[in-house]
Amino acid sequence: MSEAKTVVKFGTDGWRGVIADDFTYANVRVAVSAIAHYVLKHEDPAAGVCIGYDTRFGSKSFAKVAADVLASAGIPVFLANGITPTPALSYAVRGRKAAGGVMITSSHNPPEWNGVKYKASYGGSGKPSIMTAIESYLLAPLPAAEKPAPIEEVDFNPEYIAAITKFVDLGAIKASGYRFLIDTMFGAGRGVIKGIFDKAGIPNVEMRSEINPSFPGINPEPILPHIALTQKVVVAEKCDAGLVTDGDADRIGAVDEHGNVVDAHKIFCVLLKWLIERKQWPGEVTRAFNTTKMIDRICAKHGRKLNEHGIGFKYVCDLMLEKEILIGGEESGGMGISKHLPERDGLLNSLLLANIMADEKKTLGELVASLQAEYGEHQYGRIDMHIDDSLKQSAINRAKAGVDAFAGMKVLRVETMDGIKFFLDNPEAATKPNAAETWLLLRASGTEPLLRVYCESCSVESVNKVLEAAREFVLHG
Repeated sequence: MSEAKTVVKFGTDGWRGVIADDFTYANVRVAVSAIAHYVLKHEDPAAGVCIGYDTRFGSKSFAKVAADVLASAGIPVFLANGITPTPALSYAVRGRKAAGGVMITSSHNPPEWNGVKYKASYGGSGKPSIMTAIESYLLAPLPAAEKPAPIEEVDFNPEYIAAITKFVDLGAIKASGYRFLIDTMFGAGRGVIKGIFDKAGIPNVEMRSEINPSFPGINPEPILPHIALTQKVVVAEKCDAGLVTDGDADRIGAVDEHGNVVDAHKIFCVLLKWLIERKQWPGEVTRAFNTTKMIDRICAKHGRKLNEHGIGFKYVCDLMLEKEILIGGEESGGMGISKHLPERDGLLNSLLLANIMADEKKTLGELVASLQAEYGEHQYGRIDMHIDDSLKQSAINRAKAGVDAFAGMKVLRVETMDGIKFFLDNPEAATKPNAAETWLLLRASGTEPLLRVYCESCSVESVNKVLEAAREFVLHG
């Protein structure tokens, strides 16, 4: 029997690895043993741990291994009896007042990956202090209990589906007459929104809902190029919007009625505007350092305090636990509404987009157009540069040393909260009413040979021009 390698490293939610290379039964036992240690020492272990799993290769069997580890340590287990979206697992943890949750998923990663996410007792990602504590127990021997605790198989989905159904006005969505495309990207959201819409009599078409762990031709991430087919189908099926969820259904993507991608920034802004103006719910707003500054303009208009923070949903969750937050989110499509959970929820946010369309009597494309008209045109782009670590570090060092201009645009100021963000003097802004600020962000991955480059500006052409200049800077200086 091979000895477990110490490759397990917990990030915000947990640990991910390549199946059969890093992600093995032995290493899953290592990861879950550390979680068991944490629960035994810092939570009420008698409250039990909920375990869910997604559609990835081996997820069900890895979940059973996780259940055995926890039960052998004397911790009762509530094990999903079928495929479960991550937000449904989080909802179950909080609803059952469980000690925590384990989700077997690798979210939006390529098909050869799987992972172990940890959800804390409040129903959201573990705070950094929790994840640090869990990681400290890696490879520590886990004493076996005198008698293994029970493992009870449970269906977590019905209570969760009932909760998100109550959160929206299905009658209004039906009355709108709008037709929706639902793309679950072969992931754990399969059948959820379709089931809700079918029961309510709302016209819909579901695509990529079969179980196929190879995610043929795509990564289950709701951005281009993985939603290129969605763009075609939404037009072919004459739908008024396409609603897309990622592999474990905690992130959202969207396509409008013309087949245009509606990025996560616009989705965030559509949700925020509706929550403030239509629902009039109280609370501050949080956004990650790499998200649109249109959010700032919406908050300023309505007198809402905005909290800007580092990249990662852990910061949103932390703020939701500390103060009254209306909504918080990140660039990758993870948005949470604290009245629901301190957690990303792509399924709830999909339903809310449909609800907003019904309330405002506008298609998704029309909602985005009205935002751009009111707050100025904001366009966004991102490139992921898979480069070796030496080139990545060289680019970051050169950026830190100071840059005068990108794409002929003078650098006005620099911010370094999480990565290096350059604000640029874009001449095109003078020709547009209420034009968006132009900014460029370089951020190196701490775990991969990857440099992410983000840009927001007042036109698509301007975004592309700045991104290309940034690419040249990274590669050639």
